[in-house]
Amino acid sequence: MQQAIDRKRIHLNSIIMRNYYLTLLLICICGLCFAQQQTNDISTKNPPNKEWNFNNLDGWKYGHQDNNPDNQCILENGYLRIFTRANSVDRKKVHTVERIYTTGRYTWRTHIPQMGIGDQCSVGSWIYHDDQHELDFEVGYGKDTVRKELNATPDEMIAYMTSQAYPFSSVPVVIKTGWHLFEIDLTLKNGNYYITWLIDNEPKHELQLEFGKDIAFHIFCSVENLKFIGDQPAQQENSGLFDFVRYTYHD
Repeated sequence: MQQAIDRKRIHLNSIIMRNYYLTLLLICICGLCFAQQQTNDISTKNPPNKEWNFNNLDGWKYGHQDNNPDNQCILENGYLRIFTRANSVDRKKVHTVERIYTTGRYTWRTHIPQMGIGDQCSVGSWIYHDDQHELDFEVGYGKDTVRKELNATPDEMIAYMTSQAYPFSSVPVVIKTGWHLFEIDLTLKNGNYYITWLIDNEPKHELQLEFGKDIAFHIFCSVENLKFIGDQPAQQENSGLFDFVRYTYHD
């Protein structure tokens, strides 16, 4: 009798364990299918064309990397004004809520101010996935050594066109203060992004990147007190104005 009971118990346990492992297998299969579907959605769905005129900040959110809780991002007469304070480490920015943008033309109409001599402050028009996948226009007064190399005049700032990694590249050019069109154009070449930086419709720099459409971007506008772009902490309040931002998809 006891042997029969033991056999039944062993048989029941084996059924329970079999069902347990079958359930785990089904969960894994469903998870893999869902992940594959998400990957397919990301890689096959083209992002929509967009234009933001900053009558409001619908589709954007504030961000900062400092200990100052004030946004310092103000909507004024159809412009977005972002500013940093003198003698601070303010880093103020807004970015699109969605991180979906890939190949295409990114356009910012941005006003570059007359910054204080040597001020460590940058007006940024850029796209961002993470710290290794970031493509920038960063415009500021510039270090004295760079200004001398580029023969910058007093009414000219220094615009850096930068890929933060894969590969790293940072190329400075001089630019007059005032309104400019900053554009990043991304196409695909051998499966990876090929980037062209343009200022006022003129190509300024090109680079083959080492990653492709599996990396999608947020779009950013910013004014940040950054050490690399000047010789001293900002001695005045500096503001950047943004008239509009546009994204136009193409392959």
